[in-house]
Amino acid sequence: MSQDIKQKIADALQVFSKGNLFDHGIRLFTTLGYVTERQAPLYKKTKEEFREAFISSDKRFDEAKAKLADWKYVDLLFQLTKEEVLKQTSLFDTKKVQNTIIEAYLFFTIELTKTHYSRTELSLITREVNNLFPMPAMILFRHGKTLTLSVINRRLHKRDDAKDVLEKVTLIKDINIESTHRAHVEILFDLSFDQLKSKFQFTNFVELHNAWQKTLDTKELNKRFFSELANWYFWALGCIEFPNDRGVPEIDNMRVSLIRLVTRLIFVWFLKEKKLVSADLFDSNKVKTLLKTFNPESEETGDYYNAILQNLFFGTLNQPMGKREFAKDGDDYYKNDHGVKSHYRYADKFKSSNKSEIIDLFADVPFLNGGLFDCLDKDNDETKKHEYVDGFSRNKKKSARVADVVFFGKPRAVDLTADYGYKKNKETYRGIFHIFNDYKFTIEENTPIEEEIALDPELLGKVFENLLAYYNPETETTARKQTGSFYTPREIVNYMVDESLIAYLKTQMLEDKPAWLQLGNLQTELFGNEVRKGQLKLEQSLNKSRWKGKEEELEANLRKVISYSNDEHPFTNEDDIQQLVYAIDHCKILDPACGSGAFPMGVLHKLVYVLSRLDEKMSVGVNYKKEKHKRKLTKH
Repeated sequence: MSQDIKQKIADALQVFSKGNLFDHGIRLFTTLGYVTERQAPLYKKTKEEFREAFISSDKRFDEAKAKLADWKYVDLLFQLTKEEVLKQTSLFDTKKVQNTIIEAYLFFTIELTKTHYSRTELSLITREVNNLFPMPAMILFRHGKTLTLSVINRRLHKRDDAKDVLEKVTLIKDINIESTHRAHVEILFDLSFDQLKSKFQFTNFVELHNAWQKTLDTKELNKRFFSELANWYFWALGCIEFPNDRGVPEIDNMRVSLIRLVTRLIFVWFLKEKKLVSADLFDSNKVKTLLKTFNPESEETGDYYNAILQNLFFGTLNQPMGKREFAKDGDDYYKNDHGVKSHYRYADKFKSSNKSEIIDLFADVPFLNGGLFDCLDKDNDETKKHEYVDGFSRNKKKSARVADVVFFGKPRAVDLTADYGYKKNKETYRGIFHIFNDYKFTIEENTPIEEEIALDPELLGKVFENLLAYYNPETETTARKQTGSFYTPREIVNYMVDESLIAYLKTQMLEDKPAWLQLGNLQTELFGNEVRKGQLKLEQSLNKSRWKGKEEELEANLRKVISYSNDEHPFTNEDDIQQLVYAIDHCKILDPACGSGAFPMGVLHKLVYVLSRLDEKMSVGVNYKKEKHKRKLTKH
């Protein structure tokens, strides 16, 4: 039954490639189980008609942020109210949740002129449209050959029940119309009425709304992904062999080697999503045409890992373009393994005898110049022996073995009770690429105000830490303590970022104005090059910080300017804005325990956001840069 619905969803998406956008939108939501007769389509379906119908003088609507000029088509699909839902279940009533009465959704469809829009651009359009209505307005965008469903949550203002606050925008982004990603079909299926009803057993409209929010929570997505990955991890331990020249306990060596492998694979999968690595390298049908020995269901054969993945990791991603070549053969056949670890190996495992053709398989893959893909087979300076860790060797006694089933195996039932330490006798294991293919990956990290339903780079840190927790089954923490591998949750990172920036900006604003802002420097045009004596005292007083003695007010204003809000920021004084821009330009961030870089990236996101609020048109920043450059030229 579920497969039939998923196929209908895929079919409903494909018809969007041409034809009437309104009819296709209605068909899609009907397929998802949202049936309503409350339809009020626009007549002309133009932005001009939308403006006339919904944008009045007393409504906040920024046409630039909404990219109204890019609206090629707009229509109101339908309004879903509790009455419509009552037709599908007799248990509905209206209740409050989080101080919000939710009685209806509006569903719009908008076609945009360009083929690609960033997550932020689509989020801003969604926010501006929602400024016009008292209930959540969901938008189905069509841009190029893709669709994006944008969903917003809103709550009542804490101090004013007459107002509400637009919260996070969540997007199911870039749904390919012609070849829909399996993950997008799965997400839409999870949002279907019957599936939500079965899972959450909601009894009123508010609970339906909460079911939507729960389903569109990336925490749940990450949790589901890691649950599958953990099953894979325990099963795969029995299908791998790695050299152990360092003499650690064998099970520990296997666990660490497998964690290292999955970390590398996830990173490569992000590259694949950016089309920097060919998807053919992970397609079993394509791989079968490349390798002499390949059996995706075998727990014994392992040519895929050696011939494809090790050459990708160490011979490609760890070697500059133009320098990629095979290790030389000859009398010192194995001796060559001890030298450069970024040369290709295993030519004998490929069907083609032409090494140039094999190298071409990886030709477009970039050189990353990062430690993740360093081969760890190296000489030990103390023992003067070559130690094999990754097993990138043609010497079978020193090479790694990873069965093909680890990557391509079809689902099968397994008993993992012994691995987990509690009853887990009906688990499912499948090849890791099948798991990856069921999820959408994105390289854009989510923020508190906009979130794509996809696995983002934050996943790397979480997977690494959580798998390390299994490294020592007795405490589930020892391995993390030994390596210092503790991943900070995004909520804590956001708190650290906000408090750090407030402390820094507050200190800067309480200082006297920096030299470039002082009268007689940037503003010489007001007084001429010769500063008159009578104005010297005036300048000195004007250059003093006006916030001294008003620290609480300053901090409150700073908290408003860094908060994700639609309200205007409180800094209206031009000097204040200039000084804040100057402070941001001179801000230095140090994170000694950088790890996955969550804190520096969080600061970067927040600084960009604050600048966009303070200096939306970049006029202050441009003037400052010009002055800074002019002073630099004068100095030299």
